[in-house]
Amino acid sequence: MDKHAADLLLINGNAVLPDGVKQVNIAIKDGKILSINEEQDRSAKEIIDIQGNYIFPGAIDVHVHFNEPGQADWEGFETGSYMLAAGGYTTFFDMPLNSVPSTTTSEAYLLKDRLARQKSCLDYYLWGGLVPGNIADLSELADLGAIGFKAFLSDSGNEDFEAVDDSTLLQGMQEIARLNKILALHAESNTITNFLKEKKLANQQFDLDDYLASRPIIAETEAVQRAIYYAEITGCPLHFVHISSWEAIKVINEAKNRGLNITVETCPHYLLFNHEDIKVKGNLAKCAPPIRRKKENEKLIELLIEDQFDIIASDHSPAPFTLKDPNTHNIFSAWGGISGGQFSLLAMIELAKLYSIPFEKIAKWTAKNPANRFSIQKKGIITEGYDADLSIISMNEETIVTPENYFARHKQSIYMDHHFPCRVKKTFLRGRVVYDSQNTQIQIQK
Repeated sequence: MDKHAADLLLINGNAVLPDGVKQVNIAIKDGKILSINEEQDRSAKEIIDIQGNYIFPGAIDVHVHFNEPGQADWEGFETGSYMLAAGGYTTFFDMPLNSVPSTTTSEAYLLKDRLARQKSCLDYYLWGGLVPGNIADLSELADLGAIGFKAFLSDSGNEDFEAVDDSTLLQGMQEIARLNKILALHAESNTITNFLKEKKLANQQFDLDDYLASRPIIAETEAVQRAIYYAEITGCPLHFVHISSWEAIKVINEAKNRGLNITVETCPHYLLFNHEDIKVKGNLAKCAPPIRRKKENEKLIELLIEDQFDIIASDHSPAPFTLKDPNTHNIFSAWGGISGGQFSLLAMIELAKLYSIPFEKIAKWTAKNPANRFSIQKKGIITEGYDADLSIISMNEETIVTPENYFARHKQSIYMDHHFPCRVKKTFLRGRVVYDSQNTQIQIQK
């Protein structure tokens, strides 16, 4: 290596490469990985000794809700992106529904994109929305750069982002296939969930057990199967978000085996917790689909070990604590969503340690597969020529979640007080430090 050929040299790190963990030095120049080798060449403008810590590829969260414009008091691009950086993430995809206006038109997309460009310390992509009445807008959204489109088969919780009816879903999927894009689906049957919810409300049954019963696994599998039928007709690529049951995965795998273009994600909160764990959290633990009972949780972990999920995403969905109705016992009136995007990679490392899952699989689910599925160039793995998006993780330190080290706008989370057996030390975006555990004021302007 020529003198000063590299801007930065990371030495003595255990890099999580696609084929396993190797102790290497990583040279970085102009934001790209210049070389990966085991030589002790020290010619670089700056050298950082990783001291045997692990180097993961910068994680990519394909499912967050940052709610800007219009509801930055829930979470905005500034707080949300820095929170993810503190969790080892370098890229995120923001969902379309909780901003005002929702991202269902080109005007709304341009407004959100301008704010994200100004405020985010990470790389980002924006989802467009599929709702009744906006099929004609999808082409313009795709031209502007929408990474894909999101639709709900059940109520979204936002009156301005309606669930799709069957006709809108079928026609929208046909158009999305024509645009060579992907449709992300919240797959729960609106008919089933609303029917069961009304029965609970009529009987004044308002607790977390009642909420779980109102959103049974059959509501998920029915919606998944219906969407798959429509995909067979239209050829539309599908990405099923936050799948919570073994039964739904079985239906999805049968479709994959028939050759359908489908990927599936789950979230750390479905893997790390079960219904019995979070009952003490009350309304704070409400999400859709719900966190299920221990038996189902154990099945999901078996599926994880068997490599049946394509992507792990956070579904970070925060809200002011008052919207969780903390002073009532009616879970149906509380906002549904788990705040915790900062902890997805840490949660997966915890599960890897518990169940002897190779770290390269964690990197695949959190970085490689998201990049490949959504055709993000030069990201997702640690290799020469790719962006130097890296997270440095200590396996010899723990993270105890507190309001002080959780960087989301609102600190209430089911992860509060949780002990992770690892710690994010630094996060690099294209070779620049965006998070340093020793200096939590660091951010960069893009």
